[in-house]
Amino acid sequence: MATASQNLYEVSLSGDFYPSDLKAVINRITLHSESSKPFHAHEIIFEPLDAQAQREAGGDPILLRARKELTDPESGWALFSYLKAESARTHPNATVRPWATCQVVGDAPNFALALGYQQRSQVYKRGFRFKRGLLVIQLSQQEQFDPNTQQPITAQQSTLWEVEVRTAEPVQNTPEKPLKQYIDAVLEIQTLMKGLLDLQRQDF
Repeated sequence: MATASQNLYEVSLSGDFYPSDLKAVINRITLHSESSKPFHAHEIIFEPLDAQAQREAGGDPILLRARKELTDPESGWALFSYLKAESARTHPNATVRPWATCQVVGDAPNFALALGYQQRSQVYKRGFRFKRGLLVIQLSQQEQFDPNTQQPITAQQSTLWEVEVRTAEPVQNTPEKPLKQYIDAVLEIQTLMKGLLDLQRQDF
């Protein structure tokens, strides 16, 4: 029997595929999803100012991420952070990692700097999102950005497509809704995509 947990988690599987398979992948996911829409997002990754010292001491700095949906002009920034994924021994078939998130009104990147973080990297992602029950299935290509204009550069046609199948919102492990329910949901997508897309647990 599951015991209640105060932690919030993301449950996910990941994979990638060649652009030549895009149409087939989209067609199959469309058959098994409730809705879909294109998306374009900007994500900035921050690390603590003492991240290097933490690494030298054998620690694993907790990264902070800021994401903004560019396809929605009204969308604000979301700040979120993951802790280390739980072990494969505990969850051998899917990635389960503690996940904290919040919406920010105003300038989230400067807010992150004020919290004692420094920018580590940034990326733009463009692609499609599908909704299936409690899950989001995201197909995306990473775009580089022009250092002079800070604007994204459209991905080359040969760029691999990345896939994330994950819970749409942070979830808890409770007797009523144990993590197994969400793990089974992402594994169902893994089964549906077999032969076309290899979705696997990742140790982030």
